[in-house]
Amino acid sequence: MRLGLRLLFAFFVITGLAGFFALQVFQSEVKPSAREVMEDALVDTANLIAEQAAADLRAMPPGGTLQDSRLAQEVAAYRRRPVDIQIWGLHKRTLDLRVYVTDATGRVVLDSGFGPDAAASPAAAASNALGADYSRWRDVSLTLRGQYGARATRSVPGDDASSVMYVAAPVRDGARVIGVVTVGKPLATVQQFIDRAQRRILVGGFWLLGLSAAVGVLVTIWMVRAVRQLKTYATHVHAGERVPVPQLPGELGDLAVAVDEMRERLEDRERLEHTVRALTHELKSPLTAIQGAAELLGDELPPDDRERFARQIQEQSLRLRDLVDRMLELSRLEGQRAIANPRPVELLALIDEVATSHVPLAIQRGVGLVWEARGDVTLTGEAESLLLLFSNLWANALDFAPEGTSITVSLRRIGAEAMFTMRDAGPGVSDFALPQLGQRFFSLPRPRDGRRGSGLGLAIVRQAAALHGGSVAFEQASPGLSVVVRLPL
Repeated sequence: MRLGLRLLFAFFVITGLAGFFALQVFQSEVKPSAREVMEDALVDTANLIAEQAAADLRAMPPGGTLQDSRLAQEVAAYRRRPVDIQIWGLHKRTLDLRVYVTDATGRVVLDSGFGPDAAASPAAAASNALGADYSRWRDVSLTLRGQYGARATRSVPGDDASSVMYVAAPVRDGARVIGVVTVGKPLATVQQFIDRAQRRILVGGFWLLGLSAAVGVLVTIWMVRAVRQLKTYATHVHAGERVPVPQLPGELGDLAVAVDEMRERLEDRERLEHTVRALTHELKSPLTAIQGAAELLGDELPPDDRERFARQIQEQSLRLRDLVDRMLELSRLEGQRAIANPRPVELLALIDEVATSHVPLAIQRGVGLVWEARGDVTLTGEAESLLLLFSNLWANALDFAPEGTSITVSLRRIGAEAMFTMRDAGPGVSDFALPQLGQRFFSLPRPRDGRRGSGLGLAIVRQAAALHGGSVAFEQASPGLSVVVRLPL
């Protein structure tokens, strides 16, 4: 499974479990909380009615009832009141409180199911408990003992939806409890509020899960994008390309920097090992020639031979010096990660300067110069590195251009790039050797004398172009070889 899918799956699992448990907690807390609020309101109501019932109970004869009392009339009037109101979008069309009063023995002396104006109602009479003994009900028995009395009873056995909550309050005559007022309310009347709250919690939970999923997708995309940047960077580095370190935040950015530093150390070590091996090989030939000539000069030789061996020592010494100079130049370029002090450089003037410095050698070898296109191009770069680039290109072209031919060059501006092309009329390069041009110490025999160079010239050309963010391409020409240098302006 890919990293992105793993992250997304893990995020969904964690968010889903957290959301599920949070919804369960909310759902399980809604109903008890609604019942607690309802019970609190019933406590206040019961105590208020208890104060109103105190005078009627004190005046009630032993064994009598409050059927014709003022409290009974007020309760009956309450039940007849028309109601049609909206509470937070929900309709209330009935008054649902049941009120009954018991005396000090627990006998019911008033029940709101049977009042003076409802005596003829069979349904009301059926629900009436007037005269019943409620002394064993928790609400009445606990209140008569001076405790808080409340109960929840099903009107229909086995049906939780028919539950009614009853809360009692004592009726006092001084310090003596002379009766109990109980107020009841069906739990079904608040069920619609509970259902609506649960629906809203459920909808909010789904929205929260959806938002969490969207955040998870965005976080996953961000993480995968950062990892892919690191992967792309590692791929380019593995291919030997010089690419900038991806700018990433946090630990991923630190990892990218650490990888780049490790790459530089490994490249420096590998480059050093390769350079030492190649340089040892390159130095061996001129040193052997110098040693041989020096030994011969120690013997008695004719003047012509002595002059020839001395000239050979001088030539090989110059070859060694040129090799060391070019190695230093290449090492300097390879050690630069970016141009230190970029400045505007007029490319045409710089190329003319390089070409002028090579005119004497070109005349000596019978090689001409032909301009195909001359564009006035200015780019931001390092003049010293660009001088090295074009000087080594000229030197390489003069080494391979046959006598009586011309080197054709052009300079154009194409979009945001400067394109310089140089073509000689030499023997060209075979297809297998084209990709190796520009590698250190890879060289081909010169057609003029058959000798090989160090291969550092074209390596300097590649490195100087790369330092400026450009590229060098070698292409077959008819005849000869074409070199194309592209430099961003």
